[in-house]
Amino acid sequence: MSRPWTTSGSMLGGFAAAIGASACCAGPLLLVVLGIGGAWGSRLVALEVYQPWFIGAALVFFGYAFFELYRSPEACAPGEACAIPAVRRRQRVILWTVAVLAAVLMSFPLYAPLFY
Repeated sequence: MSRPWTTSGSMLGGFAAAIGASACCAGPLLLVVLGIGGAWGSRLVALEVYQPWFIGAALVFFGYAFFELYRSPEACAPGEACAIPAVRRRQRVILWTVAVLAAVLMSFPLYAPLFY
């Protein structure tokens, strides 16, 4: 059975969307920490209107990745990587790590005032 997305592609898409969701708030702080002027950072604030869309996209991508990794192994054909328990366990650890990092990035606007 051919799937349109891969689990790793879904994780990368979710993480990219999480970066986009935090670009309005974490981006300017990161640029200032790196010594780049505030003019670049002020332009990133314009992305704040797109933050709900980025968060929604991240949740869709991560939802698909969780679905693919936690469905029953019988859905995988014998010999595929998803049928090997060690590979599935490693992928789950990576998914949870990336999902937690993405959650930290997406929630940055909530605790950003502590840094400014």
